[in-house]
Amino acid sequence: MDSVTRREPRSPRAHAPRFPEPRAVDPPRPEPFFRSTPEPAPLPMPVQDLTDGPRRLAPLMDTRGRRFVMLGAVGALTLGAATVMADLLSAGGISPLDVAAFLLFVALFAWTAFGFVSAAAGFVVSWAGTRPGRKEPQPVIFTRTALLMPTYNEDPGRVLAAVQAIREDLARLGVAELYDIFLLSDTRDDAIARAEAVGLLRLRTRLSAQPGGDAGLYYRRRPKNTDRKAGNVADWVTTHGGAYESMIVLDADSLMSAETVVRLTAAMEADPKLGLLQTAPTLVGAETLFARLQQFAASAYGVMLAAGQDWWSGAEGNYWGHNAIVRVRAFAACAGLPHLPGRRPFGGHILSHDFVEAALLRRGGWSVRLTTDLDGSYEEAPPTIVDMARRDRRWCQGNLQHLGVLGAAGLHWVNRLHMARGVLSYVTSPLWLLLLAFGATAWLGQAGEPLRLHGQAAVWLFAVTIALLITPKLLAGVLAMRQRRVRGVGGVVRLWAGIVLETVLSALVAPVLMLMQSVAVAEVLLGRDSGWNVQQRDAGRLSRREAWRSHRGHVLIGLGGAGIAWLLDPAIFWWTSPVSLGLFLSAPLSLLLARSDVGGAFRALGLLVTPEERRAPDVVSRATTLRAQYDREEAARLEIERLLRRPVPVYRAEARGRAEAYAGWAEAA
Repeated sequence: MDSVTRREPRSPRAHAPRFPEPRAVDPPRPEPFFRSTPEPAPLPMPVQDLTDGPRRLAPLMDTRGRRFVMLGAVGALTLGAATVMADLLSAGGISPLDVAAFLLFVALFAWTAFGFVSAAAGFVVSWAGTRPGRKEPQPVIFTRTALLMPTYNEDPGRVLAAVQAIREDLARLGVAELYDIFLLSDTRDDAIARAEAVGLLRLRTRLSAQPGGDAGLYYRRRPKNTDRKAGNVADWVTTHGGAYESMIVLDADSLMSAETVVRLTAAMEADPKLGLLQTAPTLVGAETLFARLQQFAASAYGVMLAAGQDWWSGAEGNYWGHNAIVRVRAFAACAGLPHLPGRRPFGGHILSHDFVEAALLRRGGWSVRLTTDLDGSYEEAPPTIVDMARRDRRWCQGNLQHLGVLGAAGLHWVNRLHMARGVLSYVTSPLWLLLLAFGATAWLGQAGEPLRLHGQAAVWLFAVTIALLITPKLLAGVLAMRQRRVRGVGGVVRLWAGIVLETVLSALVAPVLMLMQSVAVAEVLLGRDSGWNVQQRDAGRLSRREAWRSHRGHVLIGLGGAGIAWLLDPAIFWWTSPVSLGLFLSAPLSLLLARSDVGGAFRALGLLVTPEERRAPDVVSRATTLRAQYDREEAARLEIERLLRRPVPVYRAEARGRAEAYAGWAEAA
């Protein structure tokens, strides 16, 4: 492991904002007027060549047996289903349409079987593991780590509340001096940038009076947001990365407890070949019913699903772009992203950079792991279906871009599998629609005695497919009872009631999301770039007009599809009724799920409740309190901004004193 020089104690003056050289009168200040960074510690980050790489990667973990079992089980399930399907379609002769339907069915069934087997592996691993009990003592750490909070036009109150909550938690554990926090702004809105700068200046003054107040807290806004978040992090690596052993990358809605931060650091120190360790974040802060569904699902099923993925991924794990610790020198040496050839949306900088960075780290000989035994990592969920669709549009383009990276030289086949699964997570939506259309046509083309004789086999095939989708949820419920986690959700009855509610409502929402993803795929294939829109994170009531505008096409498709199916054959109508019902009810369902009061009513009844709601973690509770406090301090922040922007005769030393005085005055106010 590379040695790291210990940091000398710093005086409060070291945190003072940088100002222009002395002059008689300051010119109008560019926005933001506040910038604070430590001394540069440059680290080269060469752009990687995707056409040249090692021919063979040295194994870091022996997972061949696990992967053989995994792929063997998927193959056996898919072969059995394909045999039954071939028999069904051959009843009246095989047409080109039958062949197309068969190939679609095999591909989609294999996708479903893969998810089931991975979840089943997670169930077995978690069942055999130790039950939650007393945690190990806090490890001793020695290296310096940076916590990076990239932000782009986000709510400053949310971001600053998270920064302060994490910073205070680190001070509580007595390790704040080993961690620096960087707010890396790519904000394009000057008003938001001013609020970021004022808020952080005021926060630094407030923290200076607390224990461990000398720990670093820095702010930097890029003049140009080249390559978006990946470029933001790369800019920090090349400027300051040489001073740190590791970096923990967060999102604007991320939180992480100090205990988890320390244990991640200790894991990085203990394994010199570990390049990246990804946590499985817990969803918190849900208010709307839609967000509560996601939050409950992540709490009930997430740990088991993550354990399954870790079981077969091994050292070739994946990166989700946030809530992970990364070895800085490994990242700089291996993960410099090139631009893909061609025009957007497939060309240009890589949107979903995280998958590619994980693959490049593994190509460079570093392990990428997923940890499932740390529960102090948190993030938030989109509040409405519409907000999820907007986020998914960008993710869809980013994942489809990976088609240009799949063939990169030197990548491990498991990393290629991760990227292929990312592509399929969106492509399967239009494929399901095609399968429904082909299946209905094949049904009509073979209506008669042969098909009726095979009707029982068709029902069983349908039942098996549904079972593969639902069984992981049932296994997760059994596992929660085994691990005595039912108390955190209100008992056994409320646990299973929540699973039933989540399953039913998710089944109704699934056709809507399927159509939205299909449209997103079509837009990318037609060359439409998604841009970089700000994510909506706060719960806000969805208007009837916006709901109808977003879902009117879904309602009409559901109504028209049901009518056509009934006219063709009542059996087709009942076969496709779950899809038609979800589409027909999409607008009112979206309105219902977007309501915070409905989400609150479910919480009052003890339904869809998570352990983090019943007993909020300290860092989450503190961030919530600070977020509310931020809103009450708007007048003070505006006064600081007004005073700092006044062009008055001042020298550099006087400027520092004036800024500190203004911040102190605002704190007293």
